Amino acid sequence: MIPVRVFENRRVGVLGLGRSGMPTMRALAAGGAVPVGWDDSEAARTAAEAEGFAVADLTRPREAAELAALIVSPGIPHLHPAPHPAVTAAWIAGVPVDNDVGLFFQALAVVGADAKVVAVTGSNGKSTTTALIHHILRAAGRPVQMGGNIGRGVLDLDPPADGEAVVLELSSYQIELARVLAPEVAVFLNLSPDHLDRHGGMGGYFAAKRRLFEMGAPRRMVIGVDDDYGRFLANSEAGEDEDEGARVIEISAARKLRAEGWSVFMNRRFLSEWRNGRQVAAFDMGGAPALMGAHNHQNACAAWAACRALGLGPRQIEAGIASFPGLAHRMERLGTVRGIPVINDSKATNADATEKALMAFERVRLIAGGQPKAGGIEPLRPLFDRIAKCYLIGEAADAFAVTLGDAVPHEACRTLERATKAALAEAQPGEAVLLSPACASWDQFTSFEHRGDAFRALVAHHLDREGGP
Repeated sequence: MIPVRVFENRRVGVLGLGRSGMPTMRALAAGGAVPVGWDDSEAARTAAEAEGFAVADLTRPREAAELAALIVSPGIPHLHPAPHPAVTAAWIAGVPVDNDVGLFFQALAVVGADAKVVAVTGSNGKSTTTALIHHILRAAGRPVQMGGNIGRGVLDLDPPADGEAVVLELSSYQIELARVLAPEVAVFLNLSPDHLDRHGGMGGYFAAKRRLFEMGAPRRMVIGVDDDYGRFLANSEAGEDEDEGARVIEISAARKLRAEGWSVFMNRRFLSEWRNGRQVAAFDMGGAPALMGAHNHQNACAAWAACRALGLGPRQIEAGIASFPGLAHRMERLGTVRGIPVINDSKATNADATEKALMAFERVRLIAGGQPKAGGIEPLRPLFDRIAKCYLIGEAADAFAVTLGDAVPHEACRTLERATKAALAEAQPGEAVLLSPACASWDQFTSFEHRGDAFRALVAHHLDREGGP
């Protein structure tokens, strides 16, 4: 736990008492503050009280007026589609509103440790890139921790030592409200439509991500330039430091970047690093079986660039990429059934993520559906010819069926169990069975992890012995 010492002897409200809120309560208490929690769930309030924490209705003006700050958990809206009443009460009372990420950076400044924070954001690939950077650094013998939107909450991490790296996955929810952002290296992967109700549209979504680079003022910025948002960001932040050279390292999985400056990109199957107009390193991504597909090649380029910004050499990074085992539910190869690969990509909760998965295969039996996102699967139309058949589940089944129409054979299986059984039975040599839902999971599952675990269990007893996980 990282103690937060900036509110000693003062009353601090914590809104939301879950994965983020409870570590925040503990960190504030450890730093001498008087944390007071509130959650709309009675069960969460009871659990906090059982741990000895005070609970009060922070939506009441009197309670709000007594606070030195209100710390809001990422999942609670503070502006769109409507601010939580406790946030409104804090505004009216003139109470600063922050989140645990803001407290994390404030706490580091007080501790005074020379920790190197790498912050990774984007729509897709954040978790894999964060875990890959962490793996590379650890394999190279560097002291490192990982947290944020993956693994441990930011304030649940151990106080870092001098020279230690802290790799954080940060969502737009975590960035948009933080009052302090100060990473050593910031990584922007990509941007595609997601969480638009929370941000009031794509402009608000991009603005939330951009805060990490403008407000955070990182020493190095690793920016994916395969979409217009990344190109705009890289262009607006480009510049040179007299002592350290280019501030921006551009990355691409789609095109060669050989201009002056610093770039990491894919050249066919080779990851290439160029600096000042010449190639300084190259790595054959065929030696990284857990990172197949163009989207994972972008993740690898980002991780390479971030680790180079932290001072690692190419050989150290190559070894880490080659030994990376991959993450569960993200293009996770479960094994084979009658020689046919079975892939768990449950983390693909929007069409952009599913597009990346489809591009990794020539022909698939696709299991898709769940709680739909705006736009559905219309963006996948250019890849419909790769889908041998689509097995539809969840709330999105009927809408997806309309989009697929006569272009793609499809079946409304409704449940994951029926879809998995049908896909495995009908798959032919040269195809892959791919769970990549392009939807949230909350209509039938508690999380994308729950959905992926269910798929793994359904597949397990069908796997070829030599192809088992």
